[in-house]
Amino acid sequence: MTVPTTRAEQGLLMHKITVFTSPKPFTKSAHINMIQRNAIGSWAHLGGDVVAMVIGDEEGTAETAADFGILHARDVRCNSLGTPYIPAMVELARQQTDSDILAFVNADVILTQKFVEEVQRVAARLDQFLLVGQRYDLKVNAPLDFSTDWQKEILALNMKHGRLHGPSGSDYFVFPRTCYTHIPELVIGRAGWDNWMIYEARQRGWKTIDCTASIPVIHQNHDYSHLPGGQIHFRLPESNENVKAAGGFLHIFPLTDADYFLSEGAIERRKTTWKNFWREIEILPLVRWHSDAIGKVFFYLAHPKRGWAALIGWVQRRAAKWFHLGEPEGK
Repeated sequence: MTVPTTRAEQGLLMHKITVFTSPKPFTKSAHINMIQRNAIGSWAHLGGDVVAMVIGDEEGTAETAADFGILHARDVRCNSLGTPYIPAMVELARQQTDSDILAFVNADVILTQKFVEEVQRVAARLDQFLLVGQRYDLKVNAPLDFSTDWQKEILALNMKHGRLHGPSGSDYFVFPRTCYTHIPELVIGRAGWDNWMIYEARQRGWKTIDCTASIPVIHQNHDYSHLPGGQIHFRLPESNENVKAAGGFLHIFPLTDADYFLSEGAIERRKTTWKNFWREIEILPLVRWHSDAIGKVFFYLAHPKRGWAALIGWVQRRAAKWFHLGEPEGK
């Protein structure tokens, strides 16, 4: 039997990928300006299979889109603080491109051809999936020169100085355009929305694939001066609102809840350890039975200290309601 050797023979040219994001303002920080242009420029130079798209009207966004010749959607629905909603962004990517595959990527993340190749391989095999993974953190001090062999250079720099970030979050989410058609009112850049994406894939039964071993995504280090008060995103009130919109803490799934991994082109089920065995038992009511009520019982059985604290809190709230504790006399 003849083994297919070219991408065309393997069916890997069938899928276009729209890579989209909503960048921060380009004008408030020279460093943020540089790393965002590095990231978005890398997407724009990944060839004809990739459509790069920026969403929103922050300062410098239109100019950056024009410089790299990529799509720009100005109007996106935002919350009262001007932070874009994830469902609005995904819908714009659907409306303005015909790509089979959508990829939300943070605006400070550099992608290389390896990203395209691995996404194409998965898309050729599966109809429904979510690709996520850990990132590499790298200090980048200069603009990328896209007229050179920039991919080889940045990968070599990452190999020497990059540090693999822990599985506390994911900077990219890749899925077919037919997935994620109903997303809660989650906002970008705040904690919780990325965890909900993993929860949704698991409870829908889509293969949730950790691509850390196969796709090197390079996050360029930066501070948090662009956020209110310079605080890390999970300390902001909008992050609490994200958790509420996601359906509560039960739906906050970490990257370690991915049930498959991608290694050398093969999609394999995650190896079972005692830790993830008990985690699968814990989330069974959520991903199989679709019951938050039973899921809460399982969660508190798995985390008895939190269960006891929740019970005490409930008793205190009920007591305050029943006996009107704290109300002025005679009221």
